[in-house]
Amino acid sequence: MSMLEAIINPRSAEKGPWKMFFVGLIYASLSLILVHWFFGSDPVLSNASGMTVVAFCIMFSLPYMYFMIKQEEAEDEQVEGLLSVWRVHKDAVYSFMWLFLGFIIAFSFWYIYLDNPNLLNFQIETYCQINSPGGVEDCVRNSLAPSVTGAASKEGRLLSIIENNVYVMIFTLIFSLIFGAGALFVLVWNASVIAAAIGIFSRYKLSGIPMGVTRYMIHGFPEIVAYFITALAGGIFGVGALRNGIRNKKFLRVVENTVILLFIAIIILLVAAIVEVYFTPLLFN
Repeated sequence: MSMLEAIINPRSAEKGPWKMFFVGLIYASLSLILVHWFFGSDPVLSNASGMTVVAFCIMFSLPYMYFMIKQEEAEDEQVEGLLSVWRVHKDAVYSFMWLFLGFIIAFSFWYIYLDNPNLLNFQIETYCQINSPGGVEDCVRNSLAPSVTGAASKEGRLLSIIENNVYVMIFTLIFSLIFGAGALFVLVWNASVIAAAIGIFSRYKLSGIPMGVTRYMIHGFPEIVAYFITALAGGIFGVGALRNGIRNKKFLRVVENTVILLFIAIIILLVAAIVEVYFTPLLFN
């Protein structure tokens, strides 16, 4: 166990999901600050700062993710039915949400405060690819604009968002199946992309962070809940298969509960896409 893990013990997540908010703040802050200090002036490595920040944050957060997935799988063997599955896993979902919110606020604050556009360079390109697919280069060059959106119809944008979200969900599931806590990459990456979007929306002013967080969390929170549930489902399935074997009755219960969790995740993603396309613009456009 590293010195940092000893100070911030993963078992503390059991004592209150809200504590994960501060864990997210600390780990995301360390990630950006360390990358800025050690790689900010490097002519080669600075060009990969966006991915290096994500890698650092994953390394810091991995013990928490692994601990929670292992804990949830053990509890999952004892329950069945949609309501029971949710009742058992809701604390883990809340913990992930607090962790994610901590990531977003810390990423946003330090990205704007350090005034280093390279820190989230890949994330800016991803934001532009989603919001202005026909003019990514222009979008990146003008990333200080308060908002950059495409000209697609609402129906077309809805389908595009649903397609992208389902793709991320599948990616999250595969990662969590191959490597129980591997879906952490998807979660940290999404937090950093939202932070980059908040920077653009706020015109890179610290005072604009609260409004930016509100702007993107209205639909962002449901999306991330769906990804967390997917990661949890994949991790539970993977650990359950290794622990019990595929012929054990307990494993069949794990499979049933995994399917229930994935169904819940898909419903949440559909609702989040509708909110993003039809509700959020009414408040912020």
